[in-house]
Amino acid sequence: MIKLTKLNGKTFYINAIYIESVESFPDTTIILTNGKKYVVKEEEKAVIELTKSFYRDVQIISNPGLKEDDLNE
Repeated sequence: MIKLTKLNGKTFYINAIYIESVESFPDTTIILTNGKKYVVKEEEKAVIELTKSFYRDVQIISNPGLKEDDLNE
């Protein structure tokens, strides 16, 4: 889950796996795979970085430099 802020200042969490696209209209709009849209205060680049970090945390993005020996430590 990634923590975001609505335009009214309230924070909420989105499961980043369901993000289909992130656009700026000029406000950042997140569109989920189910068609639901969220407008947030964070800039587009920040949402993308939060999403990448989430993917790394849940190991959707692998580390190609990681060796098999490193996994066993």
